Amino acid sequence: MKYMEEKYRVKITYCPKCNWMLRSAWFAQEILYTFGGRLSEVALCPSEIGGEFLIQVEENAVWERKRDGGFPDVKELKQRIRDIIEPHRDLGHLDRSSSPAS
Repeated sequence: MKYMEEKYRVKITYCPKCNWMLRSAWFAQEILYTFGGRLSEVALCPSEIGGEFLIQVEENAVWERKRDGGFPDVKELKQRIRDIIEPHRDLGHLDRSSSPAS
């Protein structure tokens, strides 16, 4: 019997009154593009709480707008998700420091 890898659920909770649906959908697209094979779903969930923006992997809060100070940079978001679902995975250019070329 072949071992099946665990699949993860990502939930993006956003405030529709703040017009954050498109931002949430873009984050979902980026997450699916990078981790699609390891995910069972990425859910977009409108919040009833004004100003809420929260990204979770299973029950782990990966990013919370009020706690983390605004919205995530996609690089940091992908690194935080990777640290939960595939800690040893190299994200290529996202894991390399951006230093100016000489």
